[in-house]
Amino acid sequence: MTLPSAPNSPSGPFDLLLRDATFLTADPAQPLLRGGALGIRDGRIAWLGATPPESCQAKRTISLRDHFVTPGFVNVHLHSILTMVRGVAADLGFAPSYTPGIPKGTQVNPDQARALARLGALEALMFGSTVIGDNFVHADITTEAMEELGVRLCPSWRIHDVDFARVAQGDWQYDAAIGKRTLEAALALHDRWKAHPRVRVNLAAHAVDTCSNDFLREIAGVAAAHDMVVSTHLGQSKVEVERVRERTGRTSTEVLDEVGLLNPRLMGGHCIYVSTDDITRLARAGAHAVHIPKCNAASGRLAPTPALKRAGVNIALATDTQHGDMVELMRWALATARVQEGGVDDEWQPHHVFHMATLGGAKALGLDREIGSLAVGKQADLVVFDATRPHLRPHVNPLGVLVHTGQGRDVRMVLVGGEVVVDEGRPTRVDMEKICAEAEQACRELWGAEGKPYWQQAQAVA
Repeated sequence: MTLPSAPNSPSGPFDLLLRDATFLTADPAQPLLRGGALGIRDGRIAWLGATPPESCQAKRTISLRDHFVTPGFVNVHLHSILTMVRGVAADLGFAPSYTPGIPKGTQVNPDQARALARLGALEALMFGSTVIGDNFVHADITTEAMEELGVRLCPSWRIHDVDFARVAQGDWQYDAAIGKRTLEAALALHDRWKAHPRVRVNLAAHAVDTCSNDFLREIAGVAAAHDMVVSTHLGQSKVEVERVRERTGRTSTEVLDEVGLLNPRLMGGHCIYVSTDDITRLARAGAHAVHIPKCNAASGRLAPTPALKRAGVNIALATDTQHGDMVELMRWALATARVQEGGVDDEWQPHHVFHMATLGGAKALGLDREIGSLAVGKQADLVVFDATRPHLRPHVNPLGVLVHTGQGRDVRMVLVGGEVVVDEGRPTRVDMEKICAEAEQACRELWGAEGKPYWQQAQAVA
């Protein structure tokens, strides 16, 4: 889609005018605008300046004095259904799909998938994620369920040819029929949603240890033919490293390079166990690293983001399974990088992690001409933070305050394509209480199926 080349366009009334706000634009040309005005027309930003245009008219005007306005966050790697293991998986040390004793995607039925996906996506949206890159089982059901919230989606089926029912027991068996089924489902999802303005289907090749080399080559061919982004887990665990080395004699990055997947369409999630050579390959290929700092750190591991950044690899941020708060995630990304660097320097400042949460994610999805910053002509995807609260005062450095002390709970309003989908901290399209209750019931069913009554889990841990 071609963006308008003209500067600010005051002609005609705005559908919505936001004024008196502090705009954190993520645009290097004008990163901060205090007390400014932003006009929206036909779902896009039509005006951004210090004051509204002369003789300005708007169907609705909102004064946002002492509020911060940011681009919508681009949350590129999320498994919304895995809200079912929240509060448990983080303390087991490894990804749910590999861990015995907790519910698995293979156990989730369509009704449960719908309920859990809506919960995870709603949380992310209410905390300011206007784009969600979600992939897991039942993607046909969950995409419909999440689309109803008004969020922009980049969904996919979980694509693999390993038998996941056996992986948690340490048994890696590849079955071409499983690969055929998951890839065909992903392409059917693409065909179903390709005309939708807010849905862009990706391919999610689960990981190199759960996809055989031949299957990865097939995925590479499909991705090239349809110009689709490919999301994968890359260097996420020692188990992956060992399995791939045992099977191929290579690192996961080397395998992706050999099969034709290491290119600008690839998003590698986690990137914890990547060598210096792997990082060089990622940078040379123009592939993107998806940094998931809280999940990584909660399991006692750190991705080498300073090395990735120095090499020139584009880094996006994502929340994955533990929570949907991209504001908190920026803080974790900044802190974990500084821990590795041994101090504070000019290479890791709030604007760097803010870029990762906005334009970095948009670039990884190939959408940076459409979203990721506040600029005239771009989609009006934006977030309004209530900065009147004590923990967001004073406003000496608004971005520094947001990154270091802000929370997703500070979000007052979220717009996607100019539509208000969160207002006064509540969703406008759906019943939040109903979504929470349905997800709670789904979890009770799934945890009960694991052999322990859901309500006894806390006692078992104690």
